[in-house]
Amino acid sequence: MAVVDPLPTPRAPLTRPGTTLLAPPEDASFLIKPADKSYRHQYSNIYFIRLRALRQHVEQRAKRRWGEVAGNPIFVPRVLDVEKGQLCFIIGTVYMDMPLKPNVLEDIARDRSIPAPPPREKYHSENDNVMLEDESGRICLVGERLNNAGLVTGVIMGALGIETNNGDFEVVDICFPGMAPQPSAGLPWPAPKKSDDSMDVDGQSSAGADEWVALVSGLEVGAANAAEGQVQLLAEYLAGEVGGLSDQSQSARISRLIIAGNSLGPIQASASTCTAEPERKSRKYGHDTSFTPHPTQNLAAHLTDVSRSIPVHLLPGPSDPAATILPQQPLPRAMFGGAAHYATFKCESNPTYICVAPAREPAPSSSRASQPGASTSKGKVNGMSAHPDKAEPTRSILVHSGQPVDDMFKYVCTPPTTRMKLVESTLRWRHVAPTAPDTLWCHPFFLKDPFVMAQTPDLYIVGNQPAFATKLVQDDGDEDVEDETERSTKRCRIVLLPRFRESGLLVLVNLRTLEVRRVQFAVEGMSAGGGDS
Repeated sequence: MAVVDPLPTPRAPLTRPGTTLLAPPEDASFLIKPADKSYRHQYSNIYFIRLRALRQHVEQRAKRRWGEVAGNPIFVPRVLDVEKGQLCFIIGTVYMDMPLKPNVLEDIARDRSIPAPPPREKYHSENDNVMLEDESGRICLVGERLNNAGLVTGVIMGALGIETNNGDFEVVDICFPGMAPQPSAGLPWPAPKKSDDSMDVDGQSSAGADEWVALVSGLEVGAANAAEGQVQLLAEYLAGEVGGLSDQSQSARISRLIIAGNSLGPIQASASTCTAEPERKSRKYGHDTSFTPHPTQNLAAHLTDVSRSIPVHLLPGPSDPAATILPQQPLPRAMFGGAAHYATFKCESNPTYICVAPAREPAPSSSRASQPGASTSKGKVNGMSAHPDKAEPTRSILVHSGQPVDDMFKYVCTPPTTRMKLVESTLRWRHVAPTAPDTLWCHPFFLKDPFVMAQTPDLYIVGNQPAFATKLVQDDGDEDVEDETERSTKRCRIVLLPRFRESGLLVLVNLRTLEVRRVQFAVEGMSAGGGDS
């Protein structure tokens, strides 16, 4: 008689860790307030605000860096006050004069139905010029130091050099603001208590019981060749309903899910549709017969299933039904049916800051925690901590859907510059989207530039990238600075997320150690995009 081996079961019920969601600082919010919803302002004011916010940081670093350089360079506050033959350093905003950049004539051509040239993959060319400007004017920068600097428009920079007889500024060295202070530095995330349900994956049992955050982007539900099978597996995995004991133990340690844009597939119009005469189509219930609500309904069903188990943060992306200009505002909750009834489901702006802290008490195991509208822990208002303790360890997560990196990538020569290098540079530039508003559309802010980094995040997530990549960036700080926050060591984990529809990849990040793991989803006989493998 055949003997059937018993199914492996955990020695104790699997419990999901709960983290406390904190409200981000007021200066780190990307929500557009009613008072700022005006398009009457000039975009030039954003550059002046950015320069005023970051100039002092560049000046302090430049004086420490070049204070003992031979020749005793002096600081010239205005770029037009530079004297020929005098070693000095200046501070201003970088402007890339690139002949291949889009111009207003192309926009007029589109408005008048004149065939415009197709969009270019790169703006970079050998005829590019680097300018540095401030309130007084603009000066042209030259020199070998600029060749591999990977500069883009909008970066606040200091330049050390001498003005030549031609009126150009010969650059010897450059300086940036450096990484912003990190409030969480020196406050380690607490180690988990050893329990029977801690997972032992890849031989790293010490990290198994930690809280993990799940990251994904580019679900593109409803797109051509959509990865519907992989999306269903993803939802079941996050709910702990698929895989063996090891997979269920690992998914049980996930405290929240972040979806970094492009949850819905783009609308693709065929060439014949654009050129042919519009034909009359029958309508049914007030909609065109080609209209279908299924992509939104399918996405809402998946989000509802996941929101029953863990908190979900949803960001809009380029292909989602949201405004094009940055920062993209949160998608309407009413779009997502049953998921909107859960307090664990949150629609975020793009970009957004997500701040979490360790749970002050174990997550409740009663059925009320999974009921619609129920909060996930005590002491919260709208899912956020009402009275966060300033001394408690926190994790700051900066997320965007990839538009700033995609736009900056057009400015640089590749190789040697990579997408990872550009993202790392934004930390040292203290700016998330420096090319806005030049070639990246953004809101005409008048009183502030929300893309300036007031603090260095612990986790920096960029969605919808061609391939997965990660790097741990560390900065020892400046010991000579009076500000204690500037002297502290900064550490930031950068994660570039690929499109899930093409890769089937889910990324997990350990909130205590910032360790990264990958989970691959695939259906036998099908590729990640839904076609035959």
